[in-house]
Amino acid sequence: MPHSAIVKDNVAVITGGASGIGLAAAAAFARAGMKVCIADVDQARLAEAATKLSSVTSATHVMTFAADVSKAESVAELERAVRERFGGTDILMNNAGIQPGSTLFAEPDNWQRIIGVNMWGIINGSRIFAPGMIARGRAGLIINTGSKQGITTPPGDPAYNVSKAGVKAFTEALQHELRNTKDCRVTAHLLIPGFVFTGLTAKGRTEKPAGAWTPEQTVDFMLARLEAGDFYILCPDNDVPRALDEKRMLWAAGDIVENRPPLSRWHPDYSDAFKKFVEGE
Repeated sequence: MPHSAIVKDNVAVITGGASGIGLAAAAAFARAGMKVCIADVDQARLAEAATKLSSVTSATHVMTFAADVSKAESVAELERAVRERFGGTDILMNNAGIQPGSTLFAEPDNWQRIIGVNMWGIINGSRIFAPGMIARGRAGLIINTGSKQGITTPPGDPAYNVSKAGVKAFTEALQHELRNTKDCRVTAHLLIPGFVFTGLTAKGRTEKPAGAWTPEQTVDFMLARLEAGDFYILCPDNDVPRALDEKRMLWAAGDIVENRPPLSRWHPDYSDAFKKFVEGE
């Protein structure tokens, strides 16, 4: 049985919903008979996405909204528009994200935009939508899209890592708050995708690499784990087994416990130790 919030005529709102994982999630919710609102910054892509969704559901069940999730006032307008059109929200998927690349000492505008969309977008969405969702008094979901990079924080894209680490910490706090709110039937969940072939990760490629999942595979996995009640929805890759992801995450936590240098997995003095750890020696 699907999660009790994923039922006919319930309402799902997906940010970053015009493409990739967001659009795949919108299509899955629409096929379940839900009314869906996809929000994105690009009007042209929203129109194209609405056309695609109309092939799986009635056009009256599809709403689009141009929103900049980094701005609280824009998210508040989105919430009001959904309430006026559909009566409220049962599932919020805070999925909007960008990854233009970053360096540590570059100009601050790029950092501010990455953190604004990836982290503040999720904070804004959760804070603005959650009260109304709780007040509905029925099962609801807030799904925040994080990243493995927010847990293992590999070198090379610090702004993205910082933003996704913030998403993890915020979503954990959100779920704690929800479960301690009287009569609340809304739960939060952290989606942790693996390598998914989307516009964010394509980087000029036109064909999906063998190791990548499709957005649809990612959403199918997400729905199965929501049904199972998982908070951390850790998606494997085609060429990276879950066990290896777990080892990488445990090693990252071990840097603190063992007082190793930060990011020791990439430190030459620890390369052999990490290899032995992964191999279970």
